[in-house]
Amino acid sequence: MTRIFTLCIFLINTIQLPAQPLTRAELYNKVKGMLLGSAIGDAMGAPTEMWSRESIKMEYGFVDHLDSMVREPSPEGTWQWNLPAGGTTDDTRWKKLMFQYMLGVGDKPEYDAQKFASHIVQEYERAVKALKNTEGFAPEAYEAAARRMAWTQEWAAVARPFAAGKYLEYNTALSRFYGGEMVCAGLLYAPAAGLLFPGDPQKAYAETFKISIFDLGYARDLSALIAAMTAAGMPKGSSPAKMLEVFRDVDPEGFFKSRLVSRSAYRILREAMQIVTEAQKMPASAIDNAVLPRPKRLKVDALYLAQMQKAFTLLDAKNQDMPFHAGEITLQVLTAMLFADFDFEKSIIFLINLGRDNDTTAAVLGGILGAYWGADHLPAHLVEPVMKVNKELLDNDLEQLANQLTDKIYLLYNH
Repeated sequence: MTRIFTLCIFLINTIQLPAQPLTRAELYNKVKGMLLGSAIGDAMGAPTEMWSRESIKMEYGFVDHLDSMVREPSPEGTWQWNLPAGGTTDDTRWKKLMFQYMLGVGDKPEYDAQKFASHIVQEYERAVKALKNTEGFAPEAYEAAARRMAWTQEWAAVARPFAAGKYLEYNTALSRFYGGEMVCAGLLYAPAAGLLFPGDPQKAYAETFKISIFDLGYARDLSALIAAMTAAGMPKGSSPAKMLEVFRDVDPEGFFKSRLVSRSAYRILREAMQIVTEAQKMPASAIDNAVLPRPKRLKVDALYLAQMQKAFTLLDAKNQDMPFHAGEITLQVLTAMLFADFDFEKSIIFLINLGRDNDTTAAVLGGILGAYWGADHLPAHLVEPVMKVNKELLDNDLEQLANQLTDKIYLLYNH
């Protein structure tokens, strides 16, 4: 409870100081940290994506390490059967796709929504072409090509009319996007989008809001805020309080002025604080050791585990119809950060064992905190297998991507 009270005071009284420019090495550490942090969260959640907490506990116990996965490939999930520990899903593919778009921006740090839409359409068209060019008798090659095409088919249906400036068609397509649910669309690439604006959350918000063209309702505000959080956490001397400040101080679109409801994103932050405060009120005398999980690596006491279970129960009451609802994702991410005091590994472990869309929540959180702490502060036992499996099996050279984007960002601000 003391930690949450302290953060609340910081949110009121923090004095804004100009961010010092990052050296190329410091910038690389942050960019690589975002990419690796997100991939680690994705990889840790991939074996139990969309599982209930009970199912996770029955098959894996308490998850506090990377594990191999026994799951069928799918367009939004893994693209190969039974990947080893460190394998990832669409959450990491979206970071790669966003990095590729960012590498093509002009000589100013800004995004172009129509060009971004075209980038998505081109990815879909490449997948369609690859499927058409598939040869042979065995079905596996066709299934793999079809998965790649299906991954972006919903997105391309929205992006194509937007790229062409046909906004009535775009509006209709957006209303049908994943059944019209307020899904976590922009959240899949928002942490990456924030990297282009280190120390400038206002700019990160404004530019990411422009390209959050797949978001419905306040989900667009959430995507822009996640990018702003990432940007706010990158400078030297940043802090958790400075990252949380964006929910109050960064609002160029005027969501706080909304009649009757005000800003839903800020309400979500307050709910996360309330959940953590309530959970951490649990006294040691209330612990039931018989129902506590048994961590394999995580070094915490029984009270921490009991309070975590209490936070899970409080979060259950806030569940939406769909686990990938943007509001639910953001609430879980913020609650995990606050509960674990912004510790990278503990925060991710919280989300994985909570269940629901746990690879996405952990990827969003991992991206934000990875950029905050930097790659050199991420646990080696998580970093190494994720980098190895992504490079050798999934055609995701995370180190190369981080180097390329670092060069791009550094040149934008030092030419």
